[in-house]
Amino acid sequence: MLKINQKVVDEIYRHAVKESPLEACGYLAGSDNTVFKNYAMTNIDKSTDHFTMDINEQFMVIKKAKNEGLKIIAVYHSHPNSPARLSEEDRRLANDPGISYVIVSIAENKLDIKSFKLKNRIFKEEKLKIIAGNAEYDSAKRNRRRVAGICAATARIRELK
Repeated sequence: MLKINQKVVDEIYRHAVKESPLEACGYLAGSDNTVFKNYAMTNIDKSTDHFTMDINEQFMVIKKAKNEGLKIIAVYHSHPNSPARLSEEDRRLANDPGISYVIVSIAENKLDIKSFKLKNRIFKEEKLKIIAGNAEYDSAKRNRRRVAGICAATARIRELK
């Protein structure tokens, strides 16, 4: 199951509407299959039916997410004129079983979002849960700080020995 913060879902929809009639695209980051952050990217193809991310922008975003203690969990893109389903091109180009593929549809002024996972070369729709607030993110940040503090204390103890 993929969980996405409601704020992130709202940001994805805004990005899709802003870029329409072109496809919008980006990365979703977080931890433990929970998305807390959206990184809107540039569709360098400027196309209504496919997207390509700028490679330099991709590297920048991956580095930024890592520096923020987050992991890239999903790639998202919009379907401005079709349902939130995998197109043949989506199936052909998506090849990483380690991430989710989130598709947002804004066709016919209806908002729809679905997530898909690749396993054994077969795509399955993944359960998607929209969560409110940043409680899980704040908890994860506290845990990372606590672990960092323990590591620092351990290092100091070793220095004293």
